[in-house]
Amino acid sequence: MSVHKEIRKVTTHVLSEMKHMGEKISMLTAYDFSMAKLVDQAGVDVILVGDSASNVMAGHETTLPITLDHMIYHGKSVVKAVTRALVVVDLPFGTYQGNSKEALTSAIRIMKETHADAVKLEGGKEVIESVNRILSAGIPVMGHLGLMPQSIHKYGTYTVRAKDDEEAKKLISDAKLLEEAGCFGIVLEKIPAELGTKVSELLKIPIIGIGAGGGVDGQVLVLHDMLGITQEFSPRFLRRYHNLSAEIKGAVGAYVEDVKSKDFPNEKEQY
Repeated sequence: MSVHKEIRKVTTHVLSEMKHMGEKISMLTAYDFSMAKLVDQAGVDVILVGDSASNVMAGHETTLPITLDHMIYHGKSVVKAVTRALVVVDLPFGTYQGNSKEALTSAIRIMKETHADAVKLEGGKEVIESVNRILSAGIPVMGHLGLMPQSIHKYGTYTVRAKDDEEAKKLISDAKLLEEAGCFGIVLEKIPAELGTKVSELLKIPIIGIGAGGGVDGQVLVLHDMLGITQEFSPRFLRRYHNLSAEIKGAVGAYVEDVKSKDFPNEKEQY
């Protein structure tokens, strides 16, 4: 029996059951009402209102410039469209690092103003005080380890993380720390598949991978990447399920042509 098909609303408890029963969890990003509605209706389990909106919606090179107000705007738009999926909103850069009081204030704003189900933040030991404080208010938290895009200037590259023993050990220890604190799940980004499997086996909470192999409990991709709306980004872990950029450009081009040639609107398309 699939947990996925039986339930009306995905909760953190449902995700835990899915892991327990060996059912993989599907997760995608969404940033606006219309797309979120389609993603939810298609049966995705978790919708992430990612700070990747900084890249795909606002055109920034990194996730760093997006603000809490921007994230709340996107979060509100998504939540209005969703009836079934669990909605998680990213805490953006600068709203939780190094200041647990600010972290709690940021998380409360997201929950109150967007009506989302949970928040997600990046980091392990360095941000554990913020994680604890947010959890103490009864707000569900999802962790994020491995490649952490908000720390891109520290790494200086988007290369695979935790390939050496020391970094792999720290990642495992951070994952355990997040689980002990009470996080309901963790995203692992761009790490060796073997390590992804190991973390998933060691922890009771669901582990969602993006470039972390097939041995984790679920997968997440950025919607615009997997639909082929964006074409500039082609990491190994990305499977493009469509080439929407070509389809959209084709449709817009045909519209422009029809307007110029006076073919649109025709007699049936006017009052």
